[in-house]
Amino acid sequence: MNDVRSTKRRLAITVIAMFAVVAIFVIRLVDIQVVRAEGLNEESMSKRSISETTYGPRGDILDTNGTVLADSVDRFDITASPQLVDEFTRKAVTGEPAVDVTVADAISELSVATGTSVADVTTALTAEPTSNFTYVARSVTLETLNAVQALKIPWVYSQYHPSRTYPNGSVAGNLVGFIGTDGPQNGLEVTANDCVGSTDGSSVYERGADGIRIPGSTVTTQEAKVGGTLKLTIDSDFQWYVQQTIAQRAEELGADWATAVVTRVSDGHLMAVADYPSVDPNNVDGSATTALGSLAFSTPFEPGSTMKALTMASLIDAGRITPLERVTAPGRRDLGDGQSIKDSWAHADINYTAAGVLTNSSNTGTSLLADKLGKDARRDYMIKFGLNSLTDVGFQGESSGFVPETSKWDSVTNYAVQFGQGMTATSAQMASAYQAIGNGGVRMPLTLVEGCEWPDGTVTDLPSTEGVQVVSKSAADQTVAMMENVVSQGALSADLTIPGYRVAAKTGTAEVAAENGGGYTSDRIISIAGLVPAENPEYSIVVTFGKPDTKKTSAAVSSSFKKITTQVIKTFRIEPSSTPTVKMPLTW
Repeated sequence: MNDVRSTKRRLAITVIAMFAVVAIFVIRLVDIQVVRAEGLNEESMSKRSISETTYGPRGDILDTNGTVLADSVDRFDITASPQLVDEFTRKAVTGEPAVDVTVADAISELSVATGTSVADVTTALTAEPTSNFTYVARSVTLETLNAVQALKIPWVYSQYHPSRTYPNGSVAGNLVGFIGTDGPQNGLEVTANDCVGSTDGSSVYERGADGIRIPGSTVTTQEAKVGGTLKLTIDSDFQWYVQQTIAQRAEELGADWATAVVTRVSDGHLMAVADYPSVDPNNVDGSATTALGSLAFSTPFEPGSTMKALTMASLIDAGRITPLERVTAPGRRDLGDGQSIKDSWAHADINYTAAGVLTNSSNTGTSLLADKLGKDARRDYMIKFGLNSLTDVGFQGESSGFVPETSKWDSVTNYAVQFGQGMTATSAQMASAYQAIGNGGVRMPLTLVEGCEWPDGTVTDLPSTEGVQVVSKSAADQTVAMMENVVSQGALSADLTIPGYRVAAKTGTAEVAAENGGGYTSDRIISIAGLVPAENPEYSIVVTFGKPDTKKTSAAVSSSFKKITTQVIKTFRIEPSSTPTVKMPLTW
């Protein structure tokens, strides 16, 4: 009887124990599959799900003819999973046995394949041993990628990562700019980033216990966006020639800097914007920090007598003078307050026409003609010519120059601004002003970008075609005719004349103000600005050298101006002039 009771008791205890065990398992199962399911699933997925960036390539930057100035090329990042780093057996290939590869051997092979030191590879793999991700080498070529993949190291992977290159090197490098480790750094790479800039995407894939990507597991979480194609107005072959020309001459003269800007008169398109020194985007570290942008846009200077063409156009437009207006120009003009202005050479009174004043670049003659128009009106014309404001290009680091308010003009400044002293302008602004004179007085928006073409074929960022009538066509044409006499009858006639072609030009030699405001120094900025062909201008050319050591007059610019103008004729197929230059009387 007792045995039966004992048996029943044991059976009951056993049943209760079994129920207790089952209950524990049920509770644990509910905890795992219901209560903690989401967290555990996320933890599990995090150990086998890998996120990666999918890179969108930046858009190309092209010249006006479609020549590539900047593009993206295929490059790859070599990555690894430190937590999976271990020795492995390299599978046999036909005719060869399988090979056991130690971690040290794998590191050595990776070092050779990627050109990365053994120490750097080791650090990458061991710095965070529990990590799922580390870079072994970045931005390697397809050849290097193939060499790495041939090693068949199971815990080494790759990511597509396009890289920026500049096939033409320093040609237009001052305009294109460059990409740094932190993204766009200079030039159009920055200002046109809305066009050429790309947006990186992302994806997730699952990896097996052996570290190998599971086929078909990749899920795109965000699509990468490809950049648009930026087309410039620049002609790269012509740009190269202009760059070489001013660089050679700047070195001969010992100039600190130089610029040359060539503009198509009809629409304001920039065909060349050259700077010396200039940056090679493929070797940024080889350039001085002051040469990383475009001096033509960023560096204002007192332009000197190239301003006189703008002054003459303004006075003619206002009806105050004609090209044959008579004036008696002294060598020095006393302004009555202890101040005076003078010409660059000593002379007695000379009876000049306005054409003679411009051709011989008389400061005193210019001042006497300027007296015929109030200073506020004269400044208004300067503003209409685009001075004292940024160009429509809106280039990175661009300067607006400076034309002081007339309330700030003393007796000297009142006249000095009319012959390019006491005010500043950039080479780009002067190019824009001469474009207006050549274009019947209409200043077109200075243009560097023709447009941005997107992958779907749409084109945006088209330039404005609305011009500003600065002076009348008659005033502009008369000014060009006066400038033509600088070439046909001026002191540099032999240096500037191009057989078969009529050329209009104006020279300029400006004093350089001391940085501490202590007056002017012995340094000079020398320029020549002009138009070709004079009878129907198609292109404006402005060439400037800053602070030359050897020759400090505009005569030193004549060879470069002539070479560039001759190349303009060749490159853009300008027909020879069919009518002769009309020589104006310079004196009376």
